[in-house]
Amino acid sequence: MNRRTFLSALGLAAVAPQLGCTPRTGSMSATPRRLRRVGIELYTLRDDARRDLERTLVNIAQIGYKDVELLSSMNNFGMPPAQLRAVLDRNGLRAPSTHLSGESFGDLDRQIENAKILGHQYLILASLPTDKPTLDDYRHWADRLNDAGRRALPSGIRIAFHDESIDFRKIDGVVPYDVLAERTDPAYVRLQLDTGNLAQAGGDPFDYLKRYGSRYWLFHIKDVPAIGADHDTDLGKGVIDFKRLFANIDHIDDKVLYVEQESYPGAPIDSARRDYQYISTLEF
Repeated sequence: MNRRTFLSALGLAAVAPQLGCTPRTGSMSATPRRLRRVGIELYTLRDDARRDLERTLVNIAQIGYKDVELLSSMNNFGMPPAQLRAVLDRNGLRAPSTHLSGESFGDLDRQIENAKILGHQYLILASLPTDKPTLDDYRHWADRLNDAGRRALPSGIRIAFHDESIDFRKIDGVVPYDVLAERTDPAYVRLQLDTGNLAQAGGDPFDYLKRYGSRYWLFHIKDVPAIGADHDTDLGKGVIDFKRLFANIDHIDDKVLYVEQESYPGAPIDSARRDYQYISTLEF
């Protein structure tokens, strides 16, 4: 089930040479490092959260995650913002960002107020609200994101855009993601790079870090079994070279990184545990 369907219902190690995985000069630390904080996108545990959101957040904290990206696009499974903030605080979790549906941007003032309660720094458009977007749709949403960014910034909230695999599939010879990225104003709109979605579309995360590196302030850390695959996999079981990827993210300690997995070999919570063990101990 893809993200949009679910919402409406309620580098590359094996191929590194051709994907430009050589780190930029000076990007490698003299001594190995690890991520200071590891987060998880709640969509990873969407079915668990729909059954029992509080228990799911307790489990997330017990695994060792410190950050969680929420799903205002799903109305946070019916839990009011103040109650949800209390649950987060009790479990030592913070929620730097949330994903919004396109429809949610029509009530931006309320989303900003909820963001203040929940401690969000970012409101992120999860995807364009259409299954077959045109280039004009990307231009339209770039303009809407610019406007939302101008409105949100005085409140200390930033607007961002999250990529889906469809965003990298050419329309009339043009990559639509590039249209949106280049039309949005960096002063008001930041970008969240989903490594797995880009790889599923046949793209190279290292190439996009080189092109838009200063725009990426948030990441979905997602692995894939092969370039162009139609599903993801446990971190470290696929072809993305996260060690090199992290070494190429400038000022990584200032960025927000979330594990995300949408398909699993077993129970989602077990994949979340394995993903945390892999990513929290990875040296780069």
